[in-house]
Amino acid sequence: MLDYRLDDETETLRKTVREFALEVVAPQIGGFYEREEFPTAIVRQMGDLGLFGLPFPEEYGGAGGTYFDLCVAIEELARVDSSVAITLEAGVSLGAMPIHRFGSEEQKQRWLPRLCSGEALAAFGLTEPGGGSDAGATRTTARLEDGHWVVNGSKAFITNSGTDLTELVTVTAVTGTRADGGKEISAIAVPSGTPGMTVGPRYSKVGWNASDTRELSFADCRVPEESLVGQRGRGYAQFLSILDEGRIAISALAVGLAQGCVDESVRYAGTREAFGRPIGRNQAVQFMIADMEVRAATARLAYYRAAEKMLRGEPFRREASIAKLYSSEVAMDNARAATQVHGGYGFMNETPVGRFYRDAKILEIGEGTSEVQRMLIAKDLGVG
Repeated sequence: MLDYRLDDETETLRKTVREFALEVVAPQIGGFYEREEFPTAIVRQMGDLGLFGLPFPEEYGGAGGTYFDLCVAIEELARVDSSVAITLEAGVSLGAMPIHRFGSEEQKQRWLPRLCSGEALAAFGLTEPGGGSDAGATRTTARLEDGHWVVNGSKAFITNSGTDLTELVTVTAVTGTRADGGKEISAIAVPSGTPGMTVGPRYSKVGWNASDTRELSFADCRVPEESLVGQRGRGYAQFLSILDEGRIAISALAVGLAQGCVDESVRYAGTREAFGRPIGRNQAVQFMIADMEVRAATARLAYYRAAEKMLRGEPFRREASIAKLYSSEVAMDNARAATQVHGGYGFMNETPVGRFYRDAKILEIGEGTSEVQRMLIAKDLGVG
């Protein structure tokens, strides 16, 4: 019989992160958001809680937990703020996970302890200015020269790439031509501060304003040959597998945002009065909030199911795409409804609901657009 109740250890983790989000993040994140400032001190506290090491082995400084533990933590953070949630998601599933999954033992020993502790952050350089969803159209190149990779090109929309804590970016680059004439794409680790790598200014974004997102450019950027992550020519396949996992985490973030919309709407409907009584006594508002809860609860089951299959070692790509597609659209729907419940106050940037509305849209775009998810689902079903 299916049982999606959290075990005692995971429930304790959930409560701990929920308390941290309410007591530490909620009181101050609005200021960081409006200043478009990365909350370094909050992120360090997240590291002190062990959140960045949740799914990694203890031998590398991790907590020895599971990817599902990470998702639960991300959901609880996103109930309060998505900027800190995406900082954790990207730092772990996109930054540290490629080193853990595909890196050499030397790379793991060098990078993972600091990444697990939150003392350092890593980024994932896949998207390019002219690529977007077509990640296979990579133009960044890396050629071997005198025992070094010489990297040239640019990457766009890279999360955690320019913070005070950033120490590593793993980039995909064309390293040759395959036997069939296609591009040979490999992954290469580039430490922050390497000559030839330029970190652009922070983007001015619609949402996620307290997270760090930048463009990176490489001009004859040289790193040792040993900086190759995984097998030469397997970079594209490696990162597709990383994205499959990451979609479950993004789904958890979307569920957190959707649930946060419910939390705020329930609170507001009980205190805001109109025509002499709380608006929560109006059936139209009750139904709106009830529908929001139905959507959030159903989306949660979708990412739980995807995580379950992943942890069992079963194919989970379709379930991950379903969870990511559905939960991101639920987040948008709930943000819209919560703004309506709040009326004029929902349109104010300083309110949580105002931030939720601004943060929700990117969930239908990042780590695979909704259109890409539908393509993947259809392909897995044998359609087309």
